Amino acid sequence: MWNSFLTDSHVSVRAEITTYKGGNGDEIHAYVATPIDDAPRGGIVLIHHMPGWDEFYMEFAERLARHGYNVIAPDLYCRVGHGTSDDVTAKVRAQGGVPDDQVVADCRAAREYLNALPSANGKTAVMGTCSGGRHALLVASLVPEFTAVIDLWGGNVIMAEDQLTPQRPVPVINYTEQLTVPLLGIFGNDDKSPTPEQVNTHEAKLKELGKRYTFYRYDGAGHGFFYYQNQMYRQEQAMDAWEKVFAFLADELAN
Repeated sequence: MWNSFLTDSHVSVRAEITTYKGGNGDEIHAYVATPIDDAPRGGIVLIHHMPGWDEFYMEFAERLARHGYNVIAPDLYCRVGHGTSDDVTAKVRAQGGVPDDQVVADCRAAREYLNALPSANGKTAVMGTCSGGRHALLVASLVPEFTAVIDLWGGNVIMAEDQLTPQRPVPVINYTEQLTVPLLGIFGNDDKSPTPEQVNTHEAKLKELGKRYTFYRYDGAGHGFFYYQNQMYRQEQAMDAWEKVFAFLADELAN
């Protein structure tokens, strides 16, 4: 839970940009954050949002590591080149985003990276915000070796046929039957993507198929309400949701 560390405990983390072999064996960048001790622990593949592989996600990874998890945040845009996160993301947007199958391959490889660490306990969650929330759900549905998934306001889980593209050829909700791990969903009721109605539709599908899930919805919050760096931030709702995230991870990734 938030701020529950003991003042005489070790909360230091090791964090750095490194590379690993992603999909197709491509060498791509990742931000890896791990606690400094070698106690057995779960891992988290952290999928960044459409604003890109940015400073927020590096801090996000460090926060999760301070709470006791090995974390890898792959740079899913690495193949288009380097520059500021804004510049790189602009290139990716112009290309219609990164292909879903490439994201799945990169995250499958990221999971393998985490589970090869000496401190890995074999349990790995996948999570992300915005487009990363959609990607997390996609990955968890298609890579059954994951242990749990957290979708933080992932938009475009539900897509009309005329919204599909070569990069996103199948609506993620169509893979619901293949989801075999518990899902935590966090949403703002003022969001436009996903809308509350889309969240209702997603929940109905999960119920219909008997999936294990928990959704939390927050009044007074819209899209991106964790993002303390801009006007979308909602302190009260964000901190309550963080508690839900930590509790879920503690339950699902425990030794």
